[in-house]
Amino acid sequence: MKKHLYILFFFLPVVVSAQFNLYKDSPLDYAWKNVGNAGFSAGEAYYESLAWCPYCRNFFSSSGQPYLAYMDYGNSCKATVMKFDGINWVNVGNAGFSADNVIYLSLAFNPSDSLAYVAYQDWGKAGKATVMKFNGTNWVYVGNAGFSAGEAHYTSLAFSPSGEPYVAYSDWAITGSATVMKFDGTNWVNVGNASFSAGWTTFTSLAFSPSGEPYVAFSDEGNSDRATVMKFDGNNWADVGNAGFSAKEADYTSLAFSPSGVPYVAFSDYGSSFKATVMKFDENNWVNVGNRGFSAGEADYSSLAFSPSGEPYVAFSDKGNDDRTTVMKFDGTKWTNVGAAGFSANAVEYTSLAFSSSDKPYVAYSDAYGEPTVMKYDSIYFGINEQQESRLSLYPNPASDYITIETSAIPTQSQLSIMNLNGQELISQQVSGRKTVTVINSLPSGVYIVRFTNDKSVEVGKFIKQ
Repeated sequence: MKKHLYILFFFLPVVVSAQFNLYKDSPLDYAWKNVGNAGFSAGEAYYESLAWCPYCRNFFSSSGQPYLAYMDYGNSCKATVMKFDGINWVNVGNAGFSADNVIYLSLAFNPSDSLAYVAYQDWGKAGKATVMKFNGTNWVYVGNAGFSAGEAHYTSLAFSPSGEPYVAYSDWAITGSATVMKFDGTNWVNVGNASFSAGWTTFTSLAFSPSGEPYVAFSDEGNSDRATVMKFDGNNWADVGNAGFSAKEADYTSLAFSPSGVPYVAFSDYGSSFKATVMKFDENNWVNVGNRGFSAGEADYSSLAFSPSGEPYVAFSDKGNDDRTTVMKFDGTKWTNVGAAGFSANAVEYTSLAFSSSDKPYVAYSDAYGEPTVMKYDSIYFGINEQQESRLSLYPNPASDYITIETSAIPTQSQLSIMNLNGQELISQQVSGRKTVTVINSLPSGVYIVRFTNDKSVEVGKFIKQ
């Protein structure tokens, strides 16, 4: 049975033994692993939005903290934001801080005041748009709650370089077309004309170019539900290239800019059996980035982001892998899997991708049970917060037929697993003592991971099979 490698962020896996000194940070050592506990919310969670706080500092690391906003079934379907403090997921302010039910949450940090903001569709305000910010103590409204003219679907929040919050949405006050508003310090005002798109819109995604222009991508009913991107030139909203530039209908549009300022859009491509496609604007036309339809199967809830080093990554719910999470990146020639495809424990929705300042991808999602999980792709030995020396001893190392595994941990309810570097579990057995001898002669030659788990800790080691 296939399982995936999950190493809890707060259990600090590290160097296992002086007998084996191959511990340089290498992509071969990387895997997707949980950040804190999986399913850390009070109840079911949906509409996850993940953001990285580059301004935050914690005890373990100077690279900041991941924050997650979601609709919180454990708190009457209101908004909750949590952050990972290096050990646990903790509430940012009160859980369920919104006045009423919310959907379409979008979380972002203001570059001017370093505060977390969240936009959502507010059913306490007849489905209109609301934005709140965390002032260090409480969540407070930014301007009036329910500031849009009518229902605001697919809310997407982003900040201008000067720190003004903007929100894009499908505006049901005017036939569901796209509207963008900004907060001018006192009120929410329209950016250009309200309802500027050709027709009904879904999956609105807002982003700013490095030069400070707001762009919005969406599935455009006015152009046969194909992808359209528009930008505000200071006076009007204008098409970026052709409207409806995708070959067929596009769902789950996600917009992001490369570090050099090129707009990219990821989407589920009806013209390629709903698989993932990414396109970019080359100053004249929208062109495919690699092959169209590059995912194994239908790609839902696509989330596009750029690593600090400039590579485009896309996360999605992957029907080619039982609706589990897959992340892929473009290496300049082709799209390749980041770690194992379908690495989540079960089927997922609402995937949301972000990068730490140390260039590590994080992905959040709601699993098949409605529980939120955040995972990162990092070295299983030298990831963030991984400082403690392991208590596992493995010998002989390298080994041919048998490996002896010793631990100083109390082996209450312990499980021993041996996995390959893709996270596939190959050997699993119960452990009743501190020393275990395991037969490995059936394993192919290579490097393997040992995971020792009990009710109090997780210990990780590595050995070579000759």
